[in-house]
Amino acid sequence: MTRHQKRLAVPNSWPVERKTQTFTVKAGAGPHGEAGVPLVVLLRDVLGYVDSTKEARYALNNDSVLVNGDAVSDEQRPIGMFDILAFPVRGEFFRVFPDEGGRLALTPVDEESASSRLGKVTNKTVVPGGDAQLTLHDGTNVRVDAGTEYDTKDSIVIDNESKDVVAHFEYEEGALVTATTGQHAGRIGEIETIDVTLGSGSNTVVVDDDEDGYETVEEYVVVIDENFTGDEDAAAESADADEAGEDDE
Repeated sequence: MTRHQKRLAVPNSWPVERKTQTFTVKAGAGPHGEAGVPLVVLLRDVLGYVDSTKEARYALNNDSVLVNGDAVSDEQRPIGMFDILAFPVRGEFFRVFPDEGGRLALTPVDEESASSRLGKVTNKTVVPGGDAQLTLHDGTNVRVDAGTEYDTKDSIVIDNESKDVVAHFEYEEGALVTATTGQHAGRIGEIETIDVTLGSGSNTVVVDDDEDGYETVEEYVVVIDENFTGDEDAAAESADADEAGEDDE
């Protein structure tokens, strides 16, 4: 099986230039399906940390790159939405976040924010023993107690070290969401209404944002928290300013 594919044929979510060269690296088997971007593409073409696949392999073999808290040795490992890339030696951390136009972008985050990752619940089943198993958007399975009130289309936050669920965001009107695909990809806002479509058609949502708002199918949106909008620094500065104001009083 070939290890390359033509750049013109890569998914729209891949952050690569399509006409600079004929071929690029093919993603290996793993999470995110066909939308996953090979790790070497991010290291070489996006971040510029390596110049070749050989250099990428050397870096990975030295456990200098972590994905969701785990050292990765496969340069073709697919990377996708909401994954956390950590470079401990550099002290740099990134979250994969959908940008405008649907391309995946690397958003710098601090070390604390990089200690957990967001996942959209796409399926929920009961497993032997009575517990519930949640399947996330990247194919990850998470086992939780049967009594927990997680539902499909909700989002959860998983600690990268313990793999435990540390936060839960419900899919409901008023929830903060981002569109991950379609013409509104990358836009963040609050769900104004959820319109249920009778029959086999997709439900639609109306999202209120800083622009004119937009309507899209609910499969295209993911519930997020303010910490996942890329505004961590601004939030931290605001919190510091509030604390300083209280001290002055």
